[in-house]
Amino acid sequence: VQLQASGGGVVQTGGSLTLSCVLSGGTLSSFAMGWFRQAPGREREFVAGIGWSGTMTAYADSVKGRFTISRDNAKNMVYLQMNNLKPEDTAVYYCASRLTTSATYYLEDYNYWGQGTQVTVSS
Repeated sequence: VQLQASGGGVVQTGGSLTLSCVLSGGTLSSFAMGWFRQAPGREREFVAGIGWSGTMTAYADSVKGRFTISRDNAKNMVYLQMNNLKPEDTAVYYCASRLTTSATYYLEDYNYWGQGTQVTVSS
């Protein structure tokens, strides 16, 4: 299984970006998915997660109400819509998959990781 994240870039405070993650070598509906991020000098942290069917979602408090995670199992794609971006959202964003039905907050629960995409929010 391989994950490829894309969609990062440079955006001004208050702007929006949509990150995409494509899963290959497997069937997306077999996996719960998560987005994590890592800022310079900080540990990787949970951002959002989605269960295999898309009905269960979870968010970090810092992004709740601004970010939306979604998935399209037919296309093997997961998305992270990010609105009202803040400078503190600047980080490398990673998608990850977990071979079970439910997403969790914990990095160690995820089996596969993408390479990351940089998001920079300028003030």
